[in-house]
Amino acid sequence: MKRRTTTLMHYCLTIAALFAPVLNDADAAEATKKTEAPAAPVPPNTFVPPPADAIPDDGFGKSVRMGEQIFLHTKENAGKYVGNSLNCVSCHLDAGRKPNSSPMGAAYLMYPAFRSKNGHVNTFAERLQGCFHFSMNGKPPPLGDPILVALETYAYWLAKDAPVGRKIAGQGYPTVAKAALAPDYVRGSKVYEQNCALCHNADGQGQGSAGKAVFPPLWGPKSFNWGAGMHDVKNAAGFIKANMPLGLGGTLSDQDVWDVATFMDSQERPQDPRFKGSVEETRKKYHDSATSLYGTTVNGHVLGAQAKH
Repeated sequence: MKRRTTTLMHYCLTIAALFAPVLNDADAAEATKKTEAPAAPVPPNTFVPPPADAIPDDGFGKSVRMGEQIFLHTKENAGKYVGNSLNCVSCHLDAGRKPNSSPMGAAYLMYPAFRSKNGHVNTFAERLQGCFHFSMNGKPPPLGDPILVALETYAYWLAKDAPVGRKIAGQGYPTVAKAALAPDYVRGSKVYEQNCALCHNADGQGQGSAGKAVFPPLWGPKSFNWGAGMHDVKNAAGFIKANMPLGLGGTLSDQDVWDVATFMDSQERPQDPRFKGSVEETRKKYHDSATSLYGTTVNGHVLGAQAKH
């Protein structure tokens, strides 16, 4: 454990050094993009999106680049629809390209699709609206809004030459195998302290500069709300297993991943926007799952009961 902790400390100090210009220079945006997900081996048979320098220099390319900038700097470029400190790239790493962090090109390929979350067939644009509503704790841009059009154009570009309508390697987040022990809050708090707090802080509120998140908040008023997919322990475990600690994805055991995801998702966050006054009814209608902790009691507190709408 001492050797692993030393390695993690060395890595995070390196990342901190790389981010130093961001913390002291508000326009060092390119550094954020490059260090958001350090290079990792690409799994075999994984679709590789076209490189950014292949974006055409025409009207279509202009929309692609606009979408990329919204994706990287969502608060700055789509602020009226964003209610927290997150950017799209906070959960979809490497500008939406990284396998197993729900890459955007791979997501684009699977729509239109029926979603049980809202009970109808969704277009990709509708799926993006949901991201603003839940993950960004904001309000959905109307269909046809230039922001949605640009984001959809960017995802379409990332899917260029990929097989349509077929699941490809690295799509979404991986499923983590069931661990030997049931997920545990106390063990998870220790995993968090040893592997996550250096970047996301002990209080889970992340780190940033001039109102811009560098390492995103994982809970609290500036994080995703109770309706976001990441509030589900299963989804959080898959993301963490593949991608965290940043640049060291795949190094945590399945047990550690389930425990720390449970710890993270046992913290209070903004209310599910579908809430109509009753946590019990909201859980029954939208969170009836063993891996959703909304409406359950943790440390004497009913999660969602004190969440702000």
